[in-house]
Amino acid sequence: MAETVSEARRALLDGLRGALARVEGKQVVETYLRAHPPPGDAYVLALGKAAESMTAGAIAALGGRLVRGLLITKHHHLGPACRDRRIECIEAGHPVPDQASLAAGERLLAFIRDIPHQAEVIVLVSGGTSALAEQLPAGTTLDDLQHANRWLLGSGLDIDAVNRVRRGLSCIKAGRLARYLEGRRTCNLLMSDVPGDEPAVIGSGLLVPHPPEALAIDFDLPDWLAGLLGRVPAAPLPDDPCFRSVETCILVCNRDAREGAAAALRRRGLAVTVSDRNFIGDAETLGRQLARELLKGPPSVRIWGGESTVVLPAEPGRGGRNQTLALAAALELQAQDGVALLAVGTDGTDGPTDDAGALVDGGTVAHGRLEALDPDDCLQRADAGTFLEASGDLVQTGPTGTNVMDLVIGIRF
Repeated sequence: MAETVSEARRALLDGLRGALARVEGKQVVETYLRAHPPPGDAYVLALGKAAESMTAGAIAALGGRLVRGLLITKHHHLGPACRDRRIECIEAGHPVPDQASLAAGERLLAFIRDIPHQAEVIVLVSGGTSALAEQLPAGTTLDDLQHANRWLLGSGLDIDAVNRVRRGLSCIKAGRLARYLEGRRTCNLLMSDVPGDEPAVIGSGLLVPHPPEALAIDFDLPDWLAGLLGRVPAAPLPDDPCFRSVETCILVCNRDAREGAAAALRRRGLAVTVSDRNFIGDAETLGRQLARELLKGPPSVRIWGGESTVVLPAEPGRGGRNQTLALAAALELQAQDGVALLAVGTDGTDGPTDDAGALVDGGTVAHGRLEALDPDDCLQRADAGTFLEASGDLVQTGPTGTNVMDLVIGIRF
C-alpha cells in the first residue's frame, strides 16, 4: 500500500507543477507582449499577488521601450523584477487591506498622473488586487475597510458577491480608475481568479465597465456594512468615453491550469478526466463530493478547478478553504488503497496561511488521529490546518507567480 500511495502522491505533485508552469505570469505576459508590442514608450502598472512575475514578463518583452513601472503586490511577494531600477515596488496587505494598501492607492493615482498622454499604459492585474490598492471615499476609514473585509472573508458569500461589496466601498473599482487615465491608450491584461472569468469581476474591474445591475447588492448585509455603501461617486456607465482608450484581454484562467495539469499527467501514461466547469460552494461539502466522485468508476485521474467558500466561526483555527476541502475529502477516502487527492490555491496561499493547501490519501485520517486530533472537530472549528500538519499532509509552494483560483486533482490506481 505504501508504495502505491507514494506513487499517487508523486503523480499529483507532478500535475501541480504542470498546472503552475502553464499559467506562470512571466511567460504569459512576455508571450502576449511579444506578439502585441506597443508602438512606442510604455509605462507598466502591475497589481496583485502575481504582479512581480507579470512585471518580469513585461520587462523581458519590452526591453528599452519600458520607461517606468509601478508594482503593487502582497507582502513578501517581491522577486527579481524589483531589481530593475525602472520599477517602483510597493508591498501591501492581503487578504485584509492595511495602511500600505491605502498608500498604494494614492501612489497609483499619482503615477498615472505623471504618465505622458502619448505613452502606452500596460496594466497587469491578478488576484489580490482588490485588497492591495485602495482609494476610500470621505468618511470611510481603514478600520471600516478592514472590518468589512474580515466580515466578507468569513461570510460564505461567493467571490462575485464579495466583490460587489468591495466595489461599493471604493473610488477606483468598478471602472472608476479609467477616469484617471484621461484618454491614455491602455492595454489591460488580466489573470482570472474568478468563476466565469468575467473581466468586471477580476480585481474588482478597475478599468472595466459595469452595467448597473452588476453593481446591485441583492443580498442581505449587516446594517453597519450597508451603511458604508453608497459614499463613493457613481461608477461610469459602459458607454462612458473613459473606456474608449482601454483594451482588455484575459491571458489565463483556471481552465488553463487544469489543462496544464492534465498534460503533465498524461505524459505519465495516466487516464485523465478534466471537469469542464468551475466548482463553487461550501469547501467541506465539495471535499466530500469530489472524493466520492473519485471513488466511482474505473481507476483514473480527475481534475477540477474553482473556488470554494468557508463560513468561519467567531474564533477560527488554522487553515483555509483548500485545507478544509482536503480534510473533508480525507474522511471519505480513509482506509482506501491507491487513492490520493490534492487541493491547493494556485497562488501558493490558502487563506491566511503560508500553506498552499494539502495532499491527502487513505491514511491521512488515521495519521492525524494518532496525534489525538479529531477530524470532524477540526472541521467544525475551521482548524483543518492543525490536523493536516499533524498528519504530514500540508503542501507549501511559496509564491507561485500566478493566481487562477484553486486546483483539485484526485487519483485512484
